[in-house]
Amino acid sequence: MRRSRVLVSIFRTILAIGGIFWFLVSLLVYFEKQSSQTQITNQWDGIWYAFITLTSVGYGDFVPSTINGKILGLVFALGSIVISTLIFSTVTTYRIRLKEERKMGYQGCKFIGHTVILGWDSFARSVADQLVSVGDEVAIILDDKKEIDLILEHYSHSPKLIYTLYSEFDNFDMIKKSNIEDAKMVFVNGKTDTDKLVHVLTLKGEYPELNYIVTLDNSNLRETFHNAGVTYPISKLEISSKLLASYIFEPDVAAFGEELMSYAATDDDFDIKQFYIKELHEYAGKSYNEVFFDLKSKFNTILIGLSRTEEDGSKTLIKNPEEDILIQKKDYVIIITKGKQEQRLEDFFDVREGTIA
Repeated sequence: MRRSRVLVSIFRTILAIGGIFWFLVSLLVYFEKQSSQTQITNQWDGIWYAFITLTSVGYGDFVPSTINGKILGLVFALGSIVISTLIFSTVTTYRIRLKEERKMGYQGCKFIGHTVILGWDSFARSVADQLVSVGDEVAIILDDKKEIDLILEHYSHSPKLIYTLYSEFDNFDMIKKSNIEDAKMVFVNGKTDTDKLVHVLTLKGEYPELNYIVTLDNSNLRETFHNAGVTYPISKLEISSKLLASYIFEPDVAAFGEELMSYAATDDDFDIKQFYIKELHEYAGKSYNEVFFDLKSKFNTILIGLSRTEEDGSKTLIKNPEEDILIQKKDYVIIITKGKQEQRLEDFFDVREGTIA
């Protein structure tokens, strides 16, 4: 919309300049016709002279002979400076405006199956860092312009994975530019749990089918957020306290668990990944036991669980399944593997790791 207004403004300016140009040329021809020595006898002669003068070419094949004609010739000569300056200024302003609109996100993004982060702070940046590190696209919606330059600088190593949008959190016309309808997850961030709940309820009313994730300061509100439509309400306090307690009485287990929760930065780092079972994949219909040993043999990875989507859309996490349980199409297999196996596994399952939007 803004670009259209700019183009209309430029078009009107060109029309105005063209009208003034035609008027001055007509005036020049009028004055020159009064002289018997003139070389400019018709409108086209006048247009040619004016155009050559304005472009600073100046062939000299047409020259005004009257005083008034020479004055107009001087106007055309000076006009060449004004017009070139105006054109340069208009183009420069337009380019700067386009660059600013792109930075603010007003031109929209084409991400599909991405993560939308609503609200920006140091915690949100940590989450985005993890996502970007595994090649996920992230759309960040924030209401503070000053943060945008810092974000773009921070992710300058992977600019194609980051999109920033400056918007109020209840402006759906603007939020739609983040292509939120095609996001696989919306992380609702905020200063307080109350802010997060308000944002969730607002978004849920407009986009009821999306998956939402929220981190809670007060774990007692988990049920409240779940009832509000949040897919994954997570208590930061519970996670940190469990990890801290684990470090106290079983530090090696805690260290191993923390490594598994983070992405594999090197080929030798361990990671937990999940892969979608397509309808025609060879594992569809096979038992857990068969798949366990096949993965171990081919990729030296360990199958530890399944995620199954029920008919009502809810998910069932099956941890350490029984040997004879059958893996079904549209299940996710959850495995422990090393970073160096990631590409081989993606080729084998013919999908990227993570959820399918």
